[in-house]
Amino acid sequence: MTTRTSAIEVAGLRTSYGDYEVVAGVDQRLHQRTITGMPTGDDGERIARGDRTMRHFTVHHGGVTIPVSRGGRGRPLVLCPGLNSTQADLHELTELLRRDHDVVTFDLRGHGLASAADRYSFDAFLSDLVAVLAEVGRLDLPEAPVLVGYSLGADLVVHYASECPDTVAGLVLIDGANPLPEPFITDADLAEFRAMAEDLAARQEDERARGTARQVSLTAQDIHDLNLEIDVVRSGILDRYRKIDRPISMIMSTSIAGDSGEGRAPRHNQLWRAGIERLVRERPHISTSWLAADHRLAFTHAPDIAEIIRSAHHPADDRPTS
Repeated sequence: MTTRTSAIEVAGLRTSYGDYEVVAGVDQRLHQRTITGMPTGDDGERIARGDRTMRHFTVHHGGVTIPVSRGGRGRPLVLCPGLNSTQADLHELTELLRRDHDVVTFDLRGHGLASAADRYSFDAFLSDLVAVLAEVGRLDLPEAPVLVGYSLGADLVVHYASECPDTVAGLVLIDGANPLPEPFITDADLAEFRAMAEDLAARQEDERARGTARQVSLTAQDIHDLNLEIDVVRSGILDRYRKIDRPISMIMSTSIAGDSGEGRAPRHNQLWRAGIERLVRERPHISTSWLAADHRLAFTHAPDIAEIIRSAHHPADDRPTS
């Protein structure tokens, strides 16, 4: 079956993120969803209670409220979602990672249970990540966390780590933060990408009406503008990589634009691979895994991704035995 997905997100960095405050306690809506949607293991049994211990708090900064969840055991890890994705969307991957990581997840502004905002830009989303990580830094973790970012989230963690490399143990970048050698969206692509943005926004109407944990508040124009912004960001993201001296693992899709052999998809898929080849030529220590998937790989290939992360950032002799 031929698939087609929206492939791009955002980036940029501002020098000041403003003040924020943290409100401790449980977000009752998120708590209820976590308990009633309790995950099961591969054998159909409930995952051990020790792995399901959940703590919830909210971070208030810049006029927005960011819901944060923490649970699991093992090495600290922070999972940053992407554009049009939420904690709820990444539930399977999160639960798999919590088997041997102490995982912190959150929703970006305008996504999931986070509040809507007056503006949506890379700088604004980056400020959400900065505020969350500032609070994570106060949690008395035994070591710096591994930062995992999906799509837009990958670009966010690269920008953060380039400014604060001593606060992270390593990066895992899932289908994002690609230093593309040329623009992904050209004039010939504008109409198609605008149509995809309109389709995404339309499909979110029901989620927004019901106020679910999967809702996204961004308009079609917001999404389209952010898609265009990413090309500008990724044209300079290679400089960000040069500032990072921590281990980096890339997990990339082979068919970010879908598996069609017609239209613009072949160009986009080839360009996606070319960007990573460009990165590895300059930074050969970066490890890369390619999954036979499109941009939805974080949802469709969660077990594969979790195993790659486990292998790269959890030494075998330290892994839990059960």
